[in-house]
Amino acid sequence: MSDDKVTRITVGGHATGIIGLQPILEKVAKEFAGRTDDEIQAELLKRLSQKNYISERIKEVYGKAFLREFKKFVGEPFEDNGDGGLEIKVLGPGCPRCEKLEQDLMAMMAELNISAGLEHVRDPLEIASYGVMGSPSLIINGQVKAVGAVPPKNKLKEWLLEVANAST
Repeated sequence: MSDDKVTRITVGGHATGIIGLQPILEKVAKEFAGRTDDEIQAELLKRLSQKNYISERIKEVYGKAFLREFKKFVGEPFEDNGDGGLEIKVLGPGCPRCEKLEQDLMAMMAELNISAGLEHVRDPLEIASYGVMGSPSLIINGQVKAVGAVPPKNKLKEWLLEVANAST
């Protein structure tokens, strides 16, 4: 049943639901350790195309997105989040601290005029997939920035500017 779970990822700048991503990432991580990015990307496309419709004309875009998700999954650094922008995730069940972090981020993004994809992940299984052990947690472009606390606004500003400047 968990093989049919839909995970939302960014593909070509758009949030897209992918069926069965997590179990396939687990299998490919075990079976393709040490292989090249091209081999891993091809295998992810092959396996994920079985349950997801992927048009031939945008297969390369999906392949890059799947490889990016794979690198996140295995803890490798990745450069591109699919749309050239920022990808920010707040991980937490929706407690007051989690909500405060999300609100602080939105306010800081507005103040700095930074455009970013901001997602609040509340699903415990998806949170666990990031390997963090406290909430709220903050992830910016795949890098864990904070765990178990709401960072001060000046620290949020520093991180947002750092990542925004790096992507321009």
